[in-house]
Amino acid sequence: MNKLTSAVKVLVVDDQPLIVEELCEFLEGNGYRCVPCESSRHALKRFSEDTEIGLVLCDLHMPDMDGIELVQALQRVAGKQRAFEAIMLTGRADKQDVIKALRAGISDYYQKPINLDELLEGLQRQEAALEERQKELQLGHLNQKLQYLSESINDLYQDLDKVRRSPAQDTDGDTSADDAVPLEIPTIFNQLSPRQLDVARLVGKGQTNYQIACELGITENTVKLYVSQVLRLTHMHNRTQLALALSPSNSAMRQRVTAH
Repeated sequence: MNKLTSAVKVLVVDDQPLIVEELCEFLEGNGYRCVPCESSRHALKRFSEDTEIGLVLCDLHMPDMDGIELVQALQRVAGKQRAFEAIMLTGRADKQDVIKALRAGISDYYQKPINLDELLEGLQRQEAALEERQKELQLGHLNQKLQYLSESINDLYQDLDKVRRSPAQDTDGDTSADDAVPLEIPTIFNQLSPRQLDVARLVGKGQTNYQIACELGITENTVKLYVSQVLRLTHMHNRTQLALALSPSNSAMRQRVTAH
């Protein structure tokens, strides 16, 4: 760790400048980048400006805003989009203060005079915990994006289904567009068996496995097997992509599928 530089910055907060200087010198010698602050308000400002700060060392007893109040203020700044871990430093190991700090979300505490080696080990543990929390945040953001994408695709699929089901009149006002213009099947579907092609066409019409099973007189499990075969043979990822490829209004998708 001595020769490496951590990607996470450490916010060091104490109203005694000598303690801040000593802590920063020690931590920087062990691979950490430090942001020194001699007041809670200064620390709050620096934390707001620098998103690389992920670890906080703060004294409990400080004027204006104590360490617990500072951490609570930092939590409000961070919100749900940013994670950090806090360690409290105190000259008086009052049991009630410790309980209050832990309830406020402070992960650990050390009593002054501080054993620097123990503090370093504790800081490394909190850095590992922070990495896990950041992974969870990133996974949560990814899940939100995937959910949004899924909902968007579902909306598009429903819109396409409505277009296919709505009667479209030709110039004489009698014939629908589906009857007037035969559906051109992409060449990649030529390799399918007649039954596989029947299933693919019905998927393209937006029918469920149950509806397809009823129409073709087969079981739902057999339909699932055919759908799986069609997707594999056409190199498509899901039913939505299959339905889009067979949509008469989506020539661009049809060209991409044909050229695959």
